[in-house]
Formats: sequence, C-alpha cells, structure tokens
Amino acid sequence: MGRRIRGCLLVFAALTTGAVMPVAPHGQLIAQEPARQEPARQDARSGARPDAGSDGRRVDHREWDAVVSRHVRQGQVDYDAVARDPAFSRYLSTLASTTVDGLDEDERLAFWLNAYNAWTVQLIIAHGERESIRNINRTLGVLRLKGPWSEPIGKAAGRSWTLDEVEHRILRKHFREPRIHFALVSAARGAPSLRNEAYTGDRLNDQLDAQARDFLGDTTRNRFVNGVFWLSPIFTYYRSDFAATPAELGVYLAPFFPAGRELIQKGRFFIRQTRFDWSLNGIRPAPPAIRSP
Repeated sequence: MGRRIRGCLLVFAALTTGAVMPVAPHGQLIAQEPARQEPARQDARSGARPDAGSDGRRVDHREWDAVVSRHVRQGQVDYDAVARDPAFSRYLSTLASTTVDGLDEDERLAFWLNAYNAWTVQLIIAHGERESIRNINRTLGVLRLKGPWSEPIGKAAGRSWTLDEVEHRILRKHFREPRIHFALVSAARGAPSLRNEAYTGDRLNDQLDAQARDFLGDTTRNRFVNGVFWLSPIFTYYRSDFAATPAELGVYLAPFFPAGRELIQKGRFFIRQTRFDWSLNGIRPAPPAIRSP
C-alpha cells in the first residue's frame, strides 16, 4: 500500500468532534509553492546539495540530523544546547540557500517538514521562551495580535516564511498527507515528539509510519478504554484534512489498540478528546542536589 493510501487512512476522526484549532490559520490562504529560483551555491561547510531533482540528487539535511541527534531526548529539546551548536546556524543557512522547484515530491515534503521543525526551534531560541510557545508575541496577557505562528522566522526558496505559511500554504494544501500532523512539532509537550533524526526523501514513508505508531501508541494522548477512544485534539484541530466514517477509522486504528481490536474494527466506540499540553517540550533541568549539613 503506497504512502498516500496509508496516510489517508488516518483521516477518519474528523467528523466526530468540533473543537476549534488554537493555531488555526488567520484566514484563507492560497496554496502555492515558490516559483523556480536560480540554483543555490553549495554550502562548503556542510556539503549540502541544495537543488535536488528526479536525477537522484537530494537536499543534504546532515546538519539538522546532527543537531537533533545530539540535543533531542525522547522528543524533548535542549534549547540552550541547540542555540550554542554551530551546526544549527549552518543548517538555517542551508535552508535559506535551498531551492525546491526541482525536488521530487518526497524530497520536497521532507524539506518542508525539517524546515518547519527547525524554524520552530529557532523561534523559541530567538525569544528566549522556556514556558510555552503561546507566550511569544502575547499582547496584554491575553490578546495575541501577532502570534508565534505569524512571525516571519525562516528563509528558503528566495523569501521569508512564517510557520503558518509553511503549514497551511504548503504542507496541508500541496501534499494532502495527513501524517504530516504526526511529524510537525509545535514546541509543545502535547504535540508529536520531535524526531531525533532528519526526515529524508528516501526514508520518508517509513519515518512517517514510525511517527504515527509513536504518537498513537502514547496513552497520554491516545487510548481506548471501555469502548471510548480518547484521541488527541490533533484529530479535530485539522478536521478539514480528515474525511471518514467511524468504520474506516476503526480499520486504521485497530492495529494500534490490540486490546480493543474487535470492537474497534466493528466501529463500536465513542470518541472523546484528550487535553493538549501547551507547556514547552524543553528538557527540564535537574533539581539542584541537596547538600548534607
């Protein structure tokens, strides 16, 4: 079963609830990836090959791979360590010099997933935020006239981007791949875990499948108890990306919940929403040691 068919099987929670997405786009956005740019120069320090296409060339995400492998533990990020890591600034430079027009579909999707996650980390670092991403650009303590997702934070393909633009103008509209919602990380503990390796076009399907298994297998976010599916608000935040019947939802979810597989496959369940934890997904410092008198 292909990547798109498997991915679309995740679309079946949509019609069961009606929660309002706290990070919804600020109005209708037109989907259009950037026009072709002049080929970017190779990054001499990272060995990046920015312009990749059907001839097998690929974007080099090794710097990001090194950053997350060093500073992400069980989905939690050491933001202070990332800020000090020169590989991170080099990767941001690589993104800025990359063109996407010549990339095949999996390479483009991997590029934008990595870019979104790297720029989210950069947003946290740039603002020195260590409590919640929702504190960024907060006005009067409540009103957010320009929230974190609307701030231009990264450069790629010849222009600056906000996180909202990458998610809603590019990823959601162009790729129609529901599993992106298990790969995009909003710097929150309730979000999917930040993967400690970069997404790559040649391994993307397996990586997205692994993200789905990890997220759906986390009982703090998704669980089946006594005929009730407690599911992450992600399934309702992005309900326009999901289309379904309860029976189809059961077909997809049953393998992840063996204890209730028979009921799930028959569509005999109700759906409720778990709480989304917006606290920062940062590695919390160890408490100071208590010295004996």
